[in-house]
Amino acid sequence: MPQPDLPVIRATQLRKSFGPHAVVQGVSFEVAAGETLVLLGPSGCGKTTLLKLLNRLIEPDSGTVEINGLDVREQRPEVLRRGMGYVIQQVGLLPHYTVAENIAVVPRLLGHAPAAIAARTEALLTRLHLPPARYAGQLPAQLSGGQQQRVGLARALAADPPIILLDEPFGALDPITRASIRREFRELEELKTKTVVLVTHDVTEAFELADRIMLLDGGRIQQLGTPRELLFRPANDFVRRFFAGEQLALQLRTLTLGDVFAGRTLEIEGLTLDFEPNRTDSGPNQVEIKSSKPEIELWGTEFEPKRTEFRLNQVIIDPPTSDFEPKRTDSEGQRVDFTVHTTVHEALEALTGAATSTLPFTVAQLMAAFGEALQREEAAWKG
Repeated sequence: MPQPDLPVIRATQLRKSFGPHAVVQGVSFEVAAGETLVLLGPSGCGKTTLLKLLNRLIEPDSGTVEINGLDVREQRPEVLRRGMGYVIQQVGLLPHYTVAENIAVVPRLLGHAPAAIAARTEALLTRLHLPPARYAGQLPAQLSGGQQQRVGLARALAADPPIILLDEPFGALDPITRASIRREFRELEELKTKTVVLVTHDVTEAFELADRIMLLDGGRIQQLGTPRELLFRPANDFVRRFFAGEQLALQLRTLTLGDVFAGRTLEIEGLTLDFEPNRTDSGPNQVEIKSSKPEIELWGTEFEPKRTEFRLNQVIIDPPTSDFEPKRTDSEGQRVDFTVHTTVHEALEALTGAATSTLPFTVAQLMAAFGEALQREEAAWKG
């Protein structure tokens, strides 16, 4: 039984060499329950070797790995691995097994009931947009690369392991499929309670998926921190240079609406805001606003009656009830909600793409606020 005060994964002074070449050199880190840690770095930096040290596909020359406080050397490797989902770039589906049979491999080894395995397989295929009636009986060779990767992820999740290890899981896919799979991965409910360690060389992928990033070079940790910390508080010149070529794109994906609009006042032209008394589910200073444009409903605080200005703060962007969330409809008619955690990149896509948006600001207002937020970050770093 995991202890709540222990990290799920703890690595201490791991070292691994292949002949004269030192691949992992004194690496130590911890991963908390439910956290996604991304191992990032150039080719040959040791990230895949480090991942394989966690499930004993490779044994370290020295150092220890603990899972929930237990040294992994105290478990047989095959038992250890059954408690960890593992996804690789080449997927590794068994070619003579159907999709359903591939997904069922680990649950069968663990002795799960056939009915439970079938139900779990159907549920995972449905969540990963592979309708079971169509895909469960197909062989891997009948699937596209993206579909095979979804099946590989379903197989890793089938036994509901608390830990998922992924080694370049989207690396073999074309850019469009890769972006789509990444989005599905990020939003998959199954993964929100898992502890995930993911290897990638794709910087955008790391920033989209990570709670924290471990940037490696020459088998050593160059910096371990949140995407924001690595981008705005680089520990050394290597970290700074590594992100320099994609700095603007990463800034757009890192800063959120909560960051850029903190404390700002915006004017919405053409709206007449009528205030109503506080709702019973609101805070003491909150009021409902209805605009002259029926498609726009906002919830917030610090409003000035009879004016078209309002303060865009966390309560507006992240309201207490879903009825008053700023929302847009994408090109397929699906509702997409925006909160303080929505990135500037996502908001720009909504404002400039095919989707219809009711966000209460323009592209110009958003980019002006973004520029000011960058200046604040730079001033804080220099300070």
